[in-house]
Amino acid sequence: MKPRVVIDCFPSSVAKYKTGYSVVAIDVIRATTTAITAVTAGRRCYPVVSVADALALRDKLGASLLAGELGGDMPAGFDVNNSPAELSSPDSFFRPVILLSSSGTQLMCSSSECDSAYVACFRNYKAVANALMAEPKDVAVIGAGSRNEFREEDQMCCAWIAEELVRAGFEAQNGFTEKIIQRWSGAPPEACLDGNSAKFLRRSGQVRDLEFVLQHINDVDQPFVMAGGEVVAGVAQLGREDETLECAETAA
Repeated sequence: MKPRVVIDCFPSSVAKYKTGYSVVAIDVIRATTTAITAVTAGRRCYPVVSVADALALRDKLGASLLAGELGGDMPAGFDVNNSPAELSSPDSFFRPVILLSSSGTQLMCSSSECDSAYVACFRNYKAVANALMAEPKDVAVIGAGSRNEFREEDQMCCAWIAEELVRAGFEAQNGFTEKIIQRWSGAPPEACLDGNSAKFLRRSGQVRDLEFVLQHINDVDQPFVMAGGEVVAGVAQLGREDETLECAETAA
């Protein structure tokens, strides 16, 4: 039987794929792009689901960088926004990044409870697809969504990964998956510029992040996974014994 690939959306959908699937978490604008960019720059990155969890984890880790947004606004006491451009350079103080976003970090943390959990964006979608081809598992590619909307940029990244898998012999699990693949097949990254995420970044003066997303396409040749509450490069095993931290669903 051929392995299947399905495209879905929103953190709440992860529960359907906890067993038997490799899950791919995608929030192109901006959480998964920010996380992958931070790790690529040599930082450690820990997604969390709330401000309380971010503060509790900072107390546990010590000197850390709080990065994130809720509803588009940076929470009080945070150091930087959920900004891949801001976190694209190394940190000379070697501070880990504790990352919070409206939906993307919830998706990453929820997916960490699955058999295997990948993190993807425009930067590494082909590397993730290649890693998935080596696994004899069904795949769920999930966009984070925002304000109850499956955003264009997430649809695109989901479609690009799913299309690579279908070309490699996977079977689209349902008609919705086929429709999303067909819609975005061959589309340039700029096709997401009319979407609400791009409009928000322009309206809020965060064009630098939008430019960063569009200028970094398939330039990272590693897959990234959730392991021990952390975004790490390479195909790591979930629940490694040397990892002590987990994505907190409630504050410690």
